[in-house]
Amino acid sequence: MPDRPLQGVGVLVTRPRTQATELVEAIEAAGGAAYCFPVLEIAPFDELDVRNSVARLGKPDIVVFVSRNAVEHGIRFADDAEIAVIGPATARAVEAAGRVVDIQPAGGFDSEHLLAEPRLHNVEGQRVRIIRGNDGRELLAEELKARGAIVEYLSVYERRLPTVTAELAADLEARWRQGQITVVVAMSVQSFANLVELLPNWCAEQLESTPLVTPSGRVIKEALDRFPASRPILAPGPGAGDMVQAIVALHSTDSGIAP
Repeated sequence: MPDRPLQGVGVLVTRPRTQATELVEAIEAAGGAAYCFPVLEIAPFDELDVRNSVARLGKPDIVVFVSRNAVEHGIRFADDAEIAVIGPATARAVEAAGRVVDIQPAGGFDSEHLLAEPRLHNVEGQRVRIIRGNDGRELLAEELKARGAIVEYLSVYERRLPTVTAELAADLEARWRQGQITVVVAMSVQSFANLVELLPNWCAEQLESTPLVTPSGRVIKEALDRFPASRPILAPGPGAGDMVQAIVALHSTDSGIAP
């Protein structure tokens, strides 16, 4: 039916469970079935430890939030600095917290697009605080330092590899063998790497033939490096609507994913 374009499509959603709701609901609204298999756990650091870290930092001119998680666990450490964000979801989180976004990519949702913003071309002598998880890409910090900025990290959460029980692994493999998993979603390189590590061996092998939908060109490259015969699809953005749009387009093609 036109209003249920994902009828018969099963999507493996790998987002952290607390952040999967919007995508799950969008998939189901389009007639698809969403199966949650979180490949990341987000755990905030102890607030006292974070405050001790903040005390060792200088007063920032610009604070960069790299994710919604960074906003959720770190917005109170933005002081009165200008706020920069990587993409629209992070911007919405900042606004929901009652703050104003000053710097946001006009297009795209990664470090490269943020660095292209004019405000970040003139940062010599300014202090930039990057609020993030326990690790991440170094491109943003390295380029800002090259432009003369003083860059400091503030880690407010960590990403953990979830524990997959034997029961959950067996259930997922059974669903996949029965044809209930026809698309896989991965939002980041770390999510994809964790997915490969956490999947039962047979399921991991199916990534060679099961379409992968992602908003990240870096994930596309990683997928093709690991599974050269795979069919990764680039979504127009990281939002739930963007992801569903890509899955629908895939499903509607002759080489799509109809069961």
